[in-house]
Amino acid sequence: MAYPRFLWDVAKKCFTAGLVGLAVSDRFGCVTHIRGYSMSPTLNPSNSSFTDYVLVEKICLRRYSFSHGDVIVLSSPTNHKEKNVKRIIALPGDWLKLPDMHDTVKIPAGHCWVEGDNSAASMDSRYFGPVPLGLAQGRVTHILWPPQRIGKVESQVPKERLSRF
Repeated sequence: MAYPRFLWDVAKKCFTAGLVGLAVSDRFGCVTHIRGYSMSPTLNPSNSSFTDYVLVEKICLRRYSFSHGDVIVLSSPTNHKEKNVKRIIALPGDWLKLPDMHDTVKIPAGHCWVEGDNSAASMDSRYFGPVPLGLAQGRVTHILWPPQRIGKVESQVPKERLSRF
């Protein structure tokens, strides 16, 4: 009779650990892998045979506290089941110079402009325009795998693209 009791205790502990893990990954952060080369060379450089695994911080979602140059994970504006990883170029209220159109766009409230670091392989705001901040799922802070690339993901944005009116 001790064996069923042991199984019940193990099942309870596993269930509790699962709930705690789910709460942590939903509220604070998670680890995810990156596919594709739209963020190369920052993530998944083309000379690497590994897929990058990154730490995604979710505390920033409470007040949508993003900064210029942050790399974020977001739901695709064209397919909600698909995740994209892009860099924030402009935030609400910013004026952005579009590179190939010689035009300037004001980013509306509640939106941001995102682009991949590898513009030749990136489907981003140049294609679908400003993205609602509500699609953001978290900020990429660190590369966790492969071991030779472990480190912080730096925020960087070309300042010449933003203008103040």
